[in-house]
Amino acid sequence: MKTNRRCRALLAVSLNLMALLFSTTAFITTHWCEGTQRVPKPSCGKEKKTNCLNYGGNETANETNQNVVHYSWETGDDRFLFRYFHTGIWYSCEENINAAGEKCRSFIDLAPASEKGVLWLSVVSEVLYIMLLVVGFSLMCLELFHSSSVIDGLKLNAFAAVFTVLSGLLGMVAHMMYTQVFQVTVSLGPEDWRPHSWDYGWSFCLAWGSFTCCMAASVTTLNSYTKTVIEFRHKRKIFEQGFREEQNFLDQEAIKYFRERSVQSVTRSGELSMGSAGFRKPRLSPTSA
Repeated sequence: MKTNRRCRALLAVSLNLMALLFSTTAFITTHWCEGTQRVPKPSCGKEKKTNCLNYGGNETANETNQNVVHYSWETGDDRFLFRYFHTGIWYSCEENINAAGEKCRSFIDLAPASEKGVLWLSVVSEVLYIMLLVVGFSLMCLELFHSSSVIDGLKLNAFAAVFTVLSGLLGMVAHMMYTQVFQVTVSLGPEDWRPHSWDYGWSFCLAWGSFTCCMAASVTTLNSYTKTVIEFRHKRKIFEQGFREEQNFLDQEAIKYFRERSVQSVTRSGELSMGSAGFRKPRLSPTSA
């Protein structure tokens, strides 16, 4: 039983550690959602000669360049670029079309005023989610490595299960609130930021993977607790049943012993009374005297 409990505790600790790593990585990265934004092409210049608009410049110099679009009212979507962007809880970064690299801005500033409260609530929930995961992980480690008795281990196990379940519920609520805020920002956010197309990124997958590992760790911990309690109750029942049988056996032996003693005492008293009657002196009658 001790080996099985240790294996279950080790599995719960591993799952909790994975949940903690996944949630921390998702919280600090900016790939919850990613996609493309439709933005106008910049004007062509000395440093920008590709993927730009030529507003009546030297056309002969640009005839051989296929990436330069001559501005007219009939160019349609050729006047636009589709730049890549990715967004996290804290920042939204998009490709810089005028230079190399990316430029980032605060996603909290991009969110509509009506959704800022929900976004901050999501951030607080994510922080509490990570903190409760840390508490549950610490309790599981104490139960695994420093538990001196089975009763203390069961207490730590129960508290670890409670903290882990609470953290999982907070994480689920936080992820759902952030998804709601992002979808509203897509519709009501700034014009220069609204995505043309988007999808969920690997940070979002890590966040929900963390939630899955967290709930698996809590289920494993609860299973270990309930199984240990059931085993103790079963052993206690067997012990009490054996004790009753032994007590009944002893009682029967005692009754038999006292019954035999009482029979022996009755027999001896009868023998003694008969012996005393045989040696008694005969009384003399008055006539014989």
